[in-house]
Amino acid sequence: MAWFKRTEKGIQTPTENKKDVPKGLWYKSPTGKIVDADELARNYYVSPEDGYHVRIGSKEYFSILFDDNEFTELDAGITSKDPLKFVDTKKYSDRLKEAMDKTRLKDAVRSAVGKSKGKDLVIACMDFAFIGGSMGAVVGEKIARAIDYSIKHKIPFLMISKSGGARMMEAAMSLMQLAKTSAKLAQLADAGIPYISLCTDPTTGGTTASYAMLGDINISEPGALIGFAGPRVVKDTTGKDLPEGFQTAEFVLEHGFLDFITPRKELKDKINLYLDLIQNQPIR
Repeated sequence: MAWFKRTEKGIQTPTENKKDVPKGLWYKSPTGKIVDADELARNYYVSPEDGYHVRIGSKEYFSILFDDNEFTELDAGITSKDPLKFVDTKKYSDRLKEAMDKTRLKDAVRSAVGKSKGKDLVIACMDFAFIGGSMGAVVGEKIARAIDYSIKHKIPFLMISKSGGARMMEAAMSLMQLAKTSAKLAQLADAGIPYISLCTDPTTGGTTASYAMLGDINISEPGALIGFAGPRVVKDTTGKDLPEGFQTAEFVLEHGFLDFITPRKELKDKINLYLDLIQNQPIR
C-alpha cells in the first residue's frame, strides 16, 4: 500500500529539483478576477472578466496603434540631466540611472512616426514606469520636437498621457514644460493639423493642466483616473465629501471635459475615424 502512503516523513525533493510556477503566468485584476497572462496580452491587456484596463506603456501602445508594429522612433537618445544636484531620499542622478536600468527607457515619454490604418501618424506616449511618468525637461522637449515633426511633415499628432504630474526634482524647469508644450500645440492648431489627446490611467497634475486637455478631440480609456490634484487633497481643500466615481473617466466625461471614452481594442479604429472626420477625408 506504499504507493499512496509516504514511506518517509517530510519532503525529500532537493531544492534544485523543485518545480516552481514561473512568475507572470497569471494576472489578478483589482476586482479579484484571475486572467491568463497570454490571454490578457491577446485581449489588448484588458481583463475579459471585468473589462479592467491594465496599465501598459509605449511599447504596447505602439504595437496596438502602428500597422504591423512598424515605426521610426524620434529623438530616442535624449536623456535628463541633474543641473540642480537634487537630493531627496537619494540623488536624482542615481534615481535616473535606476529608472533607466529597470525600465530600459531613456525617460518618461517616447515619440515615433509610422502608419496607422495606412496613413502617417506621429505618436508621443508616456511611460508611467519611469519615475511615475513625471514630466521633466526631456519629456517636454520630446513632445515639442514630436509636434515640430508633425508640423513640418503635415502629419496628425496623437498624445497618450499617463503621468503623476511635474517632476519635482527639476523644479521650475519642469513647470516650464507646461508652457512650452501648450505653445507648440497652439502652433500645431495654427497649421491646421489635427491633435488627438488620449488620457490613460492616471492622467494627473501638470499633464492634465496642459496638453492632456488641449486636444481637438479629448478621449480616454474606461475607468482611467483623470484629475489635477488627488481626491484627498481636493477633499481637504474644499472641506466637502466627494461624489462617487470622482475623477474617473466616466465622471469627467459626464462633466464635459472629455469627448469620448474608447475601449482599448477600439482605439486604432476610433482614433483614425476621428482623424478622417476632422480632415474631411474618406473614412477608412
